[in-house]
Amino acid sequence: MLPWRRVLGPLIALLLTAVVALLPATTAHAAGAPSSGWNDYSCKPSAAHPRPVVLVHGTFGNSVDNWLGLAPYLTHRDYCVFSLDYGQLAGVPLFHGLGPIDRSAQQLDAFVDKVLAATGAAKADLVGHSQGGMMPRHYLKFLGGAAEVNALVGIAPSNHGTTLAGLTNLLPYFPGVGHLLNEATPALAQQVAGSDFLDRLNAGGDTVPGVRYTVIATRYDQVVTPYRSQYLNGPNVRNVLLQDLCPVDLSEHLTIALTDRIVFHEVANALDPSRARPTSCASVFS
Repeated sequence: MLPWRRVLGPLIALLLTAVVALLPATTAHAAGAPSSGWNDYSCKPSAAHPRPVVLVHGTFGNSVDNWLGLAPYLTHRDYCVFSLDYGQLAGVPLFHGLGPIDRSAQQLDAFVDKVLAATGAAKADLVGHSQGGMMPRHYLKFLGGAAEVNALVGIAPSNHGTTLAGLTNLLPYFPGVGHLLNEATPALAQQVAGSDFLDRLNAGGDTVPGVRYTVIATRYDQVVTPYRSQYLNGPNVRNVLLQDLCPVDLSEHLTIALTDRIVFHEVANALDPSRARPTSCASVFS
């Protein structure tokens, strides 16, 4: 084994442990609890909100913890809301979104089919955080998802990968580390800027016809960097910087999706643009 790999293997494990430690304290127990108010397969979309909303968690997330704030916010506004677990690794409970992203997209495809069959809707809207805002684009582009999806809202999505504030630029100097990442946690390696997966995903354009795209980013994102790499180019795209809506909002990569009601307000606007109301700092009270 290469000396660098012998040394960095434990360091990478420590790094992943530190990332997990940054997740909400509720993670350890909430993932096993049933969601409250969403994933109700008897829910029928209303005339005001005719499409179900599918929430797609991020890397290390799960179908409950990632959405303890946004899911109730939307169900309270009479949306039919659903969330899935994807990208599970054998022997790794609670923390998902780690498996190969193309397989995760297949799981999303099957889940959307299930939701549409249960609700009777022709199309769904997707809201995803981090990897969950990027992974659906594989479903849209390569798995026929554009026929089943009206809109994709990405909250801090890894659309063009991340440099982790420049740290990924050091990978070539540590032989074997990239291979180790790819073998142990494929989704992490695939989200590094310049990965083969992202090159294929973004080749020929960021978007597909017939889908509306919204990206909500924060300038204080410390995970998907630089934050402008989250933006999409193409028709039917709206890129939003959170601090343009509320300059004093300091949300970073996790809180932007977990607790930020200003973001929740903007998500609701993206889901129903015909009833959109201006988003500002005061939207935290809405």
